[in-house]
Amino acid sequence: MGFLENMIEKAKADRKIIVLPETTDLRIIKAAADVNEKNIADIILIGDGQQITADAKANGLDISKSRIIEINKFEKFNEFVDKLVELRKHKGMTEEMAIELMKNPLVFGIMLVKMKMADGMVAGAINSTANTLRPALQILKTAPGTKLVSSFFIMVVPDCEYGDKGTFAFGDCGLIENPDTEQLAEIAISTAASFKSLVGTEPVVGMLSYSTYGSAQSELTDKVVTATKLAKEKAPSLAIDGEFQLDAAIVESVGKSKAPGSKYAGKANVLIFPDLNAGNIGYKLTQRLAKAEAYGPLLQGIASPVNDLSRGCSAEDITGVVAITAVQAQNLGK
Repeated sequence: MGFLENMIEKAKADRKIIVLPETTDLRIIKAAADVNEKNIADIILIGDGQQITADAKANGLDISKSRIIEINKFEKFNEFVDKLVELRKHKGMTEEMAIELMKNPLVFGIMLVKMKMADGMVAGAINSTANTLRPALQILKTAPGTKLVSSFFIMVVPDCEYGDKGTFAFGDCGLIENPDTEQLAEIAISTAASFKSLVGTEPVVGMLSYSTYGSAQSELTDKVVTATKLAKEKAPSLAIDGEFQLDAAIVESVGKSKAPGSKYAGKANVLIFPDLNAGNIGYKLTQRLAKAEAYGPLLQGIASPVNDLSRGCSAEDITGVVAITAVQAQNLGK
């Protein structure tokens, strides 16, 4: 069973409530119909009920199992406004400001999650990452014991002997632009935990650089060396090592040659990139040249699961991210 099929089966076993706020886009309606048909999750659609229903009918889509919420008719609107004022009053939030903000489907969707009326949200088909994440960070905050919200991709490479039979987690490839040593260590620890919870395999973390075990030395390599040391101190049971060049991280013969003293060289299934330049280039190269499936950017470190979509996503992509978000919600409940 492939990664996505596994996510769908897990999601179906304990259905969660996922919010899709961008209902003016037909891809969202198509994904809702698909999720309903496959019983992956219970869907809340935010928007004009008549328009959503008409769009679905015009395209032969059955969304009868989805709940549609119109913000201006929502019976708990005032309760949500009061809660938002309470949450943001230290930032000068007034009732008038909260009323206006609550009319934004992204903010309203996050409030559904905050108020325990939904388990997670998926957005970004028509909104930027910044607009999608801002209300999540402001309202949901970070998860207990987590200092940093970051992102990762699950990469599934066909016919690949490396990683976990071709499956990897790449972090951070979508959010933290130039992490310092502490942030890089946090990204490594979080991405390893995300890999374990979604893939089910023990993570082996490779901290990537253009150098392996001091073959070169500069500010860039020093950052990775220090971050690796910090991660080992913070998570002493984690299988992690570096700094590694990519080949030394995933190819055992190269790892033995370049880092003979390492227990984990050549065995990495979680790859941590030193900055967003390297991470974004790395995942896109893998996706395009190796024809890999790329799931993400998936977010980690938020108190409840919220995931960002690429604006070029398909309805099928949205279905997949809904399934992953549902599994993340299941894992939070454990």
